[in-house]
Amino acid sequence: MDAGVAGKPHEVGEARPAETRSGPAPARRKRIRELEAMVADVIPETDDSATLVLFTGNDRLEYEPGHFLMIDPHQFDGLERFIAFFEDQKGKREPPRAYSMSSAPHERYLAITVKEERYQRGATKYPPLLSPLLVKRCPRGQRIAVVGFTGPYTLPHDVSSRTDHVVHVVAGSGSVPNFSILKHALREYPDLRHTFVYSNKTWRDVIFRRELADLREQHPHRLRVVHTLTRESCPERHGPDVRSGRVTAALLRELVPDPTACLVYACGPAIGPYERAAARERGETPKPRFLEVTREALLDVGVPKDRIQTESYG
Repeated sequence: MDAGVAGKPHEVGEARPAETRSGPAPARRKRIRELEAMVADVIPETDDSATLVLFTGNDRLEYEPGHFLMIDPHQFDGLERFIAFFEDQKGKREPPRAYSMSSAPHERYLAITVKEERYQRGATKYPPLLSPLLVKRCPRGQRIAVVGFTGPYTLPHDVSSRTDHVVHVVAGSGSVPNFSILKHALREYPDLRHTFVYSNKTWRDVIFRRELADLREQHPHRLRVVHTLTRESCPERHGPDVRSGRVTAALLRELVPDPTACLVYACGPAIGPYERAAARERGETPKPRFLEVTREALLDVGVPKDRIQTESYG
C-alpha cells in the first residue's frame, strides 16, 4: 500500500508515518543522508513487534524525537521474489518504508521499533513486505542501509512557552514516535508534565510496557500513563490506570482538565487509501479508525485544532 508524508510510502503498522496534519509548529529542515548501520541487538517487545538497536559508528547523529528513517527493501536478498511480484502487480518500483525512531537523541544508540502486521482483507490491498523480515528474520550483525532523518511530528522548540501539559494519545505501534518524544521531553523540559493515553487490544500487546512504568515511577509528578484495552475481560487487574474499552471523549475530558492550553500528539491507525477506494466503489463512507475517532473526541472536549498534532498510518 502506498502512502506517506510527502509521498513517502509505508505499510500498515510497520511504517511510520502516513500523514501529519495540523500541529503546533513545523519541524526544522534536516539534511537527509544515507547511513550504513549494523543491527547490534534485536529486542522482542510483544509477540509481533521488536526493537532493532542500530550501530552506525557515529555518536553524533542529528535527529529530533518523532523523526523517522527510511529503509529500502531492495537491499534484502530474501525479498527479491516478493518485490518482483509486487512490482509486476503495481506497475512501479517498490519504494522505501518509513520507521520512527524509538530512541531519543540523548541516548547513545539508535533504535527503531517495528510491528509486524498481517494482511487484512478489505483493509490492505497487498501483504506487508518488509516488517515481517525486520521483526522475525533480522539477526544481530545484519547490515542495513538507512536514510534519515526527517518528519514534522516533533515538539516545537519553544514548547515550554506554549504549554505545561503535553497529552499523548496513541494506539498500537503509534506509541513509537511518542515514546521518543516523551523520553526527550522528560529530560530536556523539566516544566512539562505528560499524560500518555495508550490503546491496545490486550495487555500483551502493549509495546514499551515496562519502560513506560519505569518512567512513571521516576517522574511521578510529571507523567501519568493510562492504558485502554479493548479485548481484555478484567483490565483493572493490571493496575488502577488500566481501563476497559476505547479512547473516548469522556476519558479525555477526565484526563485533560486544561483542553485549551495543552498540546496533543496523537498517533495510530487511520483510514488508508485502499480502504477509501474500496468504500467509494461500494458507495459507502469508510469507517473511522483510531485517529479519526480520537481527533473528533479531542475537538469535542475543547482542544483547539491548532493544538492537535496527528500522525497516521493505515
